[in-house]
Amino acid sequence: MDYAGVDGRRTDGTAAGDDEAVVEPPAAFSDRAVANDPELYEAFAEEGPEAWRRAADLLDWETDYETVLDDDDPPFYEWFPDGRLNAAANCVDRHLDERRNQLAIRWFGKRGERRSYTYLDLHREVNALAAGLRELGVEEDDVVTLYLPMIPELPIAMLACARIGAPHNVVFAGLSAEALATRIDAADSSYLVTCDGYYRREDAFNQKSKADNARLRADIDLSATVVVDRLGDALDVPLSDDEHEYESIVEAHDGETVEPVARDATDLLFVMYTSGTTGRPKGVEHATGGYLSHVAWTTRNVLDVRPDDTYWCAADIGWITGHSYGVYGPLSVGTTSVLYEGSPDYPDRDRVWDLIERNAVSVFYTSPTAIRSFMKWGAEYPDAHDLSSIRLLGTVGESITPKAWRWYREHVGGGEAPIVDTWWQTETGAISLATLPGITPMKPGKVGPPLPGIDARVVDEDGEPVDPGEPGYLTIGAPWPGMLRGLREGDERYRREYWLEGEDGWRYRTGDGATVDEDGYVSILGRVDDVINVRTHRFNTAELESAIVGADGVTEAAVVGDDDGKIVAYVTTRGDVDPDEPLRDAIGEGLARAVGDVARPDRVVFTPDLPKTRSGKIMRRLLEDIARGDEFGDVSALRNPEVVGEIESAVREE
Repeated sequence: MDYAGVDGRRTDGTAAGDDEAVVEPPAAFSDRAVANDPELYEAFAEEGPEAWRRAADLLDWETDYETVLDDDDPPFYEWFPDGRLNAAANCVDRHLDERRNQLAIRWFGKRGERRSYTYLDLHREVNALAAGLRELGVEEDDVVTLYLPMIPELPIAMLACARIGAPHNVVFAGLSAEALATRIDAADSSYLVTCDGYYRREDAFNQKSKADNARLRADIDLSATVVVDRLGDALDVPLSDDEHEYESIVEAHDGETVEPVARDATDLLFVMYTSGTTGRPKGVEHATGGYLSHVAWTTRNVLDVRPDDTYWCAADIGWITGHSYGVYGPLSVGTTSVLYEGSPDYPDRDRVWDLIERNAVSVFYTSPTAIRSFMKWGAEYPDAHDLSSIRLLGTVGESITPKAWRWYREHVGGGEAPIVDTWWQTETGAISLATLPGITPMKPGKVGPPLPGIDARVVDEDGEPVDPGEPGYLTIGAPWPGMLRGLREGDERYRREYWLEGEDGWRYRTGDGATVDEDGYVSILGRVDDVINVRTHRFNTAELESAIVGADGVTEAAVVGDDDGKIVAYVTTRGDVDPDEPLRDAIGEGLARAVGDVARPDRVVFTPDLPKTRSGKIMRRLLEDIARGDEFGDVSALRNPEVVGEIESAVREE
């Protein structure tokens, strides 16, 4: 994929070969951006894999690497294979000389609690926990499962595991006991770190009871469990003989230093299971050297994060975004990171903006799902706060519409802050497609070109590049450092799930549909299996939903098909908009214009919210069940289970 980039721009403010206006990076931002040399793209293209030394050299190596990429056995690529390093040492120890007293983590709890950790504090507690885990029997290469909410003990446990060479397996705290058990078993994990419970708004939830239920499965045999006291006296949660208090372990080993275990760059750092909402979970494995190099480089060059920033990635650490840009990315570059346990609308809908103002957050990274919620609640909430500290905004998780992009920049970024719209996956490990904010002009609603060194192409079913504007399959044609090293389920599934071998070599299949314009900017259409068949036509849901959201007053939409082959659109609106017949008509007209009359929805169901997983993904299968009148299972793992009953009622009234 060629990128016309800066040199291909027309002076009238539009991109070469495209009639759509672009937004230039502010000159003041570009002047001091980490990456501000347009020749970086050309350098990566000329140097090939060797260009990634720029990323690896951001880290401290116990044994220097000589080889950048071993590609002798594709698609099993190895990055920096002869180098050795430790991830925890790169995130903590190496910062002690220059910024031992600088804040590493500022944590804000759901009930107003606050805790701060300097890099020296973080070093002390990571060492204490690492010593305690070793005493419990955790050895190098033992997988430790972490089942914790957004509390400081979660990143501390990740770093303690990395320090002693024990891969971690983080399971999102909102998942069920069965999901936890499945992931413990699949990862062959014998150790668990969990907590007594956590708060959801005003209510205390017993997290340990879910962990206890997971342990009852016959195939689960844990050697030891560590339990964090999150709730204090809010719940009476007794411990059994093989369970240990986190606080007692840390206190008993306070002041001890554990020498970081030097790991081969190809050794496993962590395993992460993809969400089970779309099928059988897959255990994605990430290696230490390539992953950490790619994450550090993109944190610096895409998110433009520096040590003097206060940075906030709003993603839960239970998902890959929280791993890469909530823990390893910001700590590897030595910045101050905000960690927030609560909901964005609790206790008030200005909670996010209050935290940004009070902490002078300079880089904010969140999802389009959250941005749509902010829009729906109203601009008066961010407008009531001083957000002038923000100099860069980021989005991740799904496509962002031009309308949401502009709202985000105007009301959160003061109309000036660049926005990096990033595309990547659990499997890619780190950002793969995005603009470089000091170099690349932005196009609202388009994720941008591939990053330097990423060979992303949109191809047809035969693997041939598609014409500009034509839909195709997003693929990556050359290895990259942050890539998964394999699947826990074995090599055969790894090849089958992700790779295609062709005349030009192996290509990674992302599973996403996309288009690309004449300047190399990619628009993500969504998962290729996110389609509906209606009246002999096959529609990509993202295409239909984007057209619906274009209607004035609409903030979010999800489209499914029912048993009769009809289109059902679930639509949410801004709080000041009354859902009525004229809006239904406007939605239909918008779809007819964007897609064709055949795409007019047969039913438009107005709903206050859409059912979402904890990671913000819309549960379309649940919406299909509702549209078809089918029974559906447990919804307690949803972020907003209460909305399901409201949607059912709305459907019955249609």
